[in-house]
Amino acid sequence: MFDLLDIADSINQVVKYAAGDTNHDGKLSFLELLTMGGWIMIPLGIMLLAAVYVAAERSIAIRNAARIDGNFMNIVRDHIVSGNITAARSFAKNTNNPVARIIDKGIQRIGKPIDSIEKSMDNVGQLEMYKLEKNLGVLSVISKAAPIFGFVGTLVGLMQLFSNINNSNEFEVGTIAGGIYTKLITSITGLVIGLGAYLAYSYLNTQIDKAANKMEAASADFLDVLQEPTR
Repeated sequence: MFDLLDIADSINQVVKYAAGDTNHDGKLSFLELLTMGGWIMIPLGIMLLAAVYVAAERSIAIRNAARIDGNFMNIVRDHIVSGNITAARSFAKNTNNPVARIIDKGIQRIGKPIDSIEKSMDNVGQLEMYKLEKNLGVLSVISKAAPIFGFVGTLVGLMQLFSNINNSNEFEVGTIAGGIYTKLITSITGLVIGLGAYLAYSYLNTQIDKAANKMEAASADFLDVLQEPTR
């Protein structure tokens, strides 16, 4: 156990030496404060970068997927009602978003029973949902893992602190308070990263739900158009 503590303590000493109090005024900058968290800040930093990348990439993808011309269904309806199925499919195929791909599948199935058309469109809709939810699991994992990593970093730091006190036989309140202060940095960092990942995950899920509602509304409108002549 103490061999592991010695190794971790050595890594911490290297990090602290690299950061240190560069101004020599007894005050630490934000970056210096973070580096004093020790080696556990490395995986936390990786989690932060991964969370930011996934959140930004998914946000752009979902926003693009949810963007559709308000007249899209009106144009498709006009083509179908006028009997110009080829023009309707060409218009849907050349529109790059999930709603258009679902409608395109429905147009391809025109002439089949309504239930068959609806099922085919539902299958495409499920595939589009899988695409929108891609990598969202990463944010969910980070939201749970980051606080745990931070807590582990604090525990390891406290073990090192008390081990050093035990070996040096020095018991000063200032030293202990300062040591605990720096070791809590990992817990705070982990909680902040985890909270950010959770908020991003929740926000993106909300946006996906909105996109799904648009898909369902477009599918319902399309099926209504197909049944209009029989009313």
